[in-house]
Amino acid sequence: MKAVLCQKPGVLEMVEHPSPGTPAPGWVRLAVSHVGICGTDYHIFEGKHPFLEYPRVMGHEISATVLEAGDGVTMTARTPVIVNPYLSCGNCIACRQDKPNCCTSIKVLGVHTDGAFCEEITVPAGNLYAAKGLSLEAAATVEFLAIGAHAVRRSMARAGSRSLVIGAGPIGLGAAIFSRIAGHDVTLLDTSAERLQMASERFGFVSGIVANDETAEAVKAKTDGDGFDAVFDATGYGPSMEKAFSFVAHGGALVLVSVVKDDIRFSDPEFHKREMTVIGSRNATRADFEHVADSIAKGLVPVDKLITHRTTLADAPRDLPRWTHEKTGLIKAVIKVAA
Repeated sequence: MKAVLCQKPGVLEMVEHPSPGTPAPGWVRLAVSHVGICGTDYHIFEGKHPFLEYPRVMGHEISATVLEAGDGVTMTARTPVIVNPYLSCGNCIACRQDKPNCCTSIKVLGVHTDGAFCEEITVPAGNLYAAKGLSLEAAATVEFLAIGAHAVRRSMARAGSRSLVIGAGPIGLGAAIFSRIAGHDVTLLDTSAERLQMASERFGFVSGIVANDETAEAVKAKTDGDGFDAVFDATGYGPSMEKAFSFVAHGGALVLVSVVKDDIRFSDPEFHKREMTVIGSRNATRADFEHVADSIAKGLVPVDKLITHRTTLADAPRDLPRWTHEKTGLIKAVIKVAA
């Protein structure tokens, strides 16, 4: 089969790659339809991912159709599906607590093992969810949106809460969209006035704060001095994550959506006097995938405005390196794999 292979940092090529073959019992062979390009994929191409072995077939934001089911699986051919790319062990403490998204030995398609920048893959049947009438292009956006939906669910913030989403990239926009769906009054914070303007014009997030020396005062002004009930940091930038502690209301929650290699430091008196909650949010679960798919089907998620760039498997070796550096107007790029 054809696959786009990252041979080493900076080298992306179309190659002939072994097909996955007959699926094992409990697994399903899929024809990849569409696959989104994630920030992780750009980092892999640039050589910035800390836990990756090359060569690697990238791609974990996947929609597909069933080709063949292994023994014990009743899915029929041509069924359209959304793929959960988090392969969990099923036995560790997290899996036993129904939290496979933070499995102790998790493997993510396209990162720890080969992904979907190719024509066919095999995955466990339990990682497949019905596309529920979504277009296959829209279905390929479910995984990245589920990251934000999971973070919002983790916050446990009630309808009517004031939320702050820091970082107006794709993950931050997903968190903002699902915070709004949860009934929150959403404000976006970003270093770029242009990104905030885009979020206002394309998605209706009219409340925005440009990060600068006056950010703390702007937060006070937006919240009558109280701070935000829920703060979501989706920047992947340690200093931003540390600063976010000061934006949380007394009794509120800080959800760290992105992850960094740095140590995160905070003032214990400021933390304690707020009796605030700090929450880690990793990947997503079946409930989040299904919530996202249902929300798209109901017209609550403007997928057509999230997808700004499109390419094909054949053109991805040309386009992905270019989009790594040309970010103007880019929110989500999607590769069409199926002919």
